[in-house]
Amino acid sequence: RLPRLVGLTKALEMMMLSKPIKAEEAHELGLVDAVVSPNDLLNDARRWALDICESKRPWVRALYKTDKLESPEVAREILNSARVQSRKQAANLQHPLVCIDAVEEGIVSGPRAGLRKEAMAFQELFFSGTCKSLIHVFFSQRATSKVPGVTDLGLMPRKVSKVAIVGGGPMGSGIATTLILSHYPVILKEINEKFLNAGIGRIKENLQSRVRKGKMTKDNYDKTLSLLTGVLDYEKFKSVDLAIETVVENVKLKQQIFAELEQHCPSHCILATNTSTIDLDLIGEKTNSQDRIVGTHFFAPAHIMPLLEIVRTPRASLQAVVTMLDVGKKIKKTPIVVGNCTGFAVNRMFFPYTQAALLLVDHGMDVDKIDQACIEFGMPIGPFRMTDLVGFDVALATGMQYLENFPERVYKSMLIPLMTEDKRTGEASQKGFYKYEGKRKASPDPEITSYVEESRRISGATPDPELLKIDNSAIAEMVFFPVINEACRVLGEGIAFKASDLDIASIFGMGFPPYRNQL
Repeated sequence: RLPRLVGLTKALEMMMLSKPIKAEEAHELGLVDAVVSPNDLLNDARRWALDICESKRPWVRALYKTDKLESPEVAREILNSARVQSRKQAANLQHPLVCIDAVEEGIVSGPRAGLRKEAMAFQELFFSGTCKSLIHVFFSQRATSKVPGVTDLGLMPRKVSKVAIVGGGPMGSGIATTLILSHYPVILKEINEKFLNAGIGRIKENLQSRVRKGKMTKDNYDKTLSLLTGVLDYEKFKSVDLAIETVVENVKLKQQIFAELEQHCPSHCILATNTSTIDLDLIGEKTNSQDRIVGTHFFAPAHIMPLLEIVRTPRASLQAVVTMLDVGKKIKKTPIVVGNCTGFAVNRMFFPYTQAALLLVDHGMDVDKIDQACIEFGMPIGPFRMTDLVGFDVALATGMQYLENFPERVYKSMLIPLMTEDKRTGEASQKGFYKYEGKRKASPDPEITSYVEESRRISGATPDPELLKIDNSAIAEMVFFPVINEACRVLGEGIAFKASDLDIASIFGMGFPPYRNQL
């Protein structure tokens, strides 16, 4: 029916992307007959039905409308183009193609034939693993805000009227963008004018990108940007309700900043850190405010990625956790509450992702082959492309944290340190596991062969001919099985409260394919 109501192109867009449309647009398209106020909805609907019964209005049977349908020849071109796009964007999914086939049947063979094909296809898809997985994700995402012993005690979140952010780097500016887009006034602090201007510039670019894409008007851009205040000291922190630290992963620096935040922020202010790996007890060690210290781990880019890990220590107040859950929802994130440990939930689960990949490389496998195997599995990028994206400095810093806390499970590859010595630090330097030219386009770099050979020499590893014979599905299993093992440890230690929270975290934090029967 949908193609007959709104036209084939728009119908395919709505079905393939599942993006909601507003009532006014639905009316313009012909999807709904009228738009009325909520108070008048029931009365107007009754009146409309009575008018049809009394022949005062035509009874339009959508199934037999043809005025918005293209000719069969044009329709086939549109449908074939949709198939190409579907295979490109969701190569492992069958249901978009089945949907297109049902639409085509309805256009070519008539509406009744289309309905029959749709009904038969629905029965088959309903019992598929993909369907079960996606239903699981749907309900699990809505269950993340229900935390036993936290959200079931009747606590109400405190109002957060103003937020301070310490650090205007890519992460800090992304978090600031997220907050001002949700109408929170933000104070952004940096150590000097140069860094402050760079941070504000990043925020402006994030907003301008939305203007260019038609997601924001120029007036809204100006109003949103007016919520941002840049500072070089803590003077204005005395009126904030939430302060978020976003500096580099350096324990001593974070400890210093938290001591300063404790001194300059009001006593009710939640003190949050965006650290991705460092234990919160260590960060707050030099303060007397452990009860209001929480982790707010955003994922890069923070203004785009939907997950927010809220890290709770044993000494953190339930009030602070409930308030951060409320903030997470208001900034349109999917928040999950996790316990305090090195790497928390997501990064700890996925630290073996790169570790396993490095082990395979040292034993003869190609970097690009491993990445391609993970992409074929359904990941947005492979472990080496991901390492290039986050930067080798972050990879080394987090790697040291894992080495200190989980030495028995860390593979000590020298590949990243060797490349770092030659100033190959990832995408930012245009050279990492790949080389980068133009718009972040990654291409294989033959130069890494020498680094791989040196890494193998230092570790005493030799290429295994049998390893080179395995297919991509087996490579994906070798990379992901250690991730699953670590997820079980995270759950067993009580770092995550529900297994489904880890599924949501892996999907929205790392891009794990939601149709893969969960992690």
